Amino acid sequence: MNAPIPAAASTLSGPSLAVQKVRSTSGVEAWLVEEHSLPLIAIDFAFDGGATRDPENAAGSAYLVSGLLDEGAGDLDAEAFHGRLADHAINLSFDARRDDFHGQLQTLSTHRDEAFALLALALNAPRFDADAVARVKAQVIAGLQRQAQNPEVLCRNALYAAAYPGHPYGRPEKGDIDSVSRMEAAGLKALSRDLLARAGLKIVVVGDIAADELAKRLDQVFGALPAGAPRLLPADPVPLQGLGETHVVDLDVPQTVLRFVGPGLMRRDPDFITASVLNHILGGSAFTSRLFLEVREKRGLAYGVSSSLLPLRQSAMLVGGTATRNDRAAESLTVIREEMAKLANEGPSEHEVEEAKRYIIGSYPLRFDTSPKIAAELLGLAINGFEPDFLAERNRLFAAVTLADVKRVAKRLFGDPRLLVQAVGRPVGLV
Repeated sequence: MNAPIPAAASTLSGPSLAVQKVRSTSGVEAWLVEEHSLPLIAIDFAFDGGATRDPENAAGSAYLVSGLLDEGAGDLDAEAFHGRLADHAINLSFDARRDDFHGQLQTLSTHRDEAFALLALALNAPRFDADAVARVKAQVIAGLQRQAQNPEVLCRNALYAAAYPGHPYGRPEKGDIDSVSRMEAAGLKALSRDLLARAGLKIVVVGDIAADELAKRLDQVFGALPAGAPRLLPADPVPLQGLGETHVVDLDVPQTVLRFVGPGLMRRDPDFITASVLNHILGGSAFTSRLFLEVREKRGLAYGVSSSLLPLRQSAMLVGGTATRNDRAAESLTVIREEMAKLANEGPSEHEVEEAKRYIIGSYPLRFDTSPKIAAELLGLAINGFEPDFLAERNRLFAAVTLADVKRVAKRLFGDPRLLVQAVGRPVGLV
């Protein structure tokens, strides 16, 4: 048996970050990491509810809103607003994801007044001018038209539709051509008021700003937004549908895109850390995972193959896939199933577990080498309900995972062999 590979004590302690909790007069809270050695400020924030707030017949609404918030605000039309951003080298962006509506701001600290003022305008007084709405809709529709024959996009959308029929997760985040074409400024503006509410808002700030100043800036930017109400989520996770089924979208292409999903674990599940080690062994490592070695290296079935844990706010899944020649799609899927079954029945080796732990622990500092990356990592913790002290505990939790733990979780995740499989192409022998 291979001896466990020790991790250095310095890596087990996690990144050394002094995270302050700053609360404004109006009650807006942010996590702050002061860093005055560089004249930069990075802000990452998320409102509770992204594409899941889209009206049932208007998929893509939140995504369209995310493209319109910087297309004019207050007394500035789109051209003037973009000009002010460019003149001061300010990066401002928004993005609607399934569970959250994200925003990012990056600025030189010398331009903080202008940056915070423009962010406040975008959130509190977006214009939704008719010409801006028409232009952004046209851009989104053009993108959807380009993706209409994209096997990867078709496969992803079909997979979610089969996994979550009748649930917002089953709708495409960017909508479709029909739904986007029907959207109007009034409906988008009304949705923005629901999206940009302080209930569940998470904010992280990293850079050249002190706590007392940040408290005032929080009121300036977020203080006047509606309080809103926390979303009522189901008591139990929304289950995956279609397990044991295989669906094919016929497309005349030489390769089949394959995606599969099985039940996963919610982020706060006590077994999530162990499952992350297991996934690294199965398909999470780019070059040493079982799927990479068996599908690509030994058989040459595909250039790449992977798996990942995907915890959502209301559900969780293990998702993976590959792309391979049509005549080898069935063989590729068989190999994937066999490796999952082996892990369920036999478990990994102790060496595999220790190698996975060493990589996961050793690579963690790479997530904290820039201010925007620090902000993004901390925001992910906040969204998932963790406190800043998780940074100090995370690596120790991974180090404590044992071979027995991974074998137990492998049976939990892969003991039921049923998967929902989605293919796009003309696979031979798959169904």
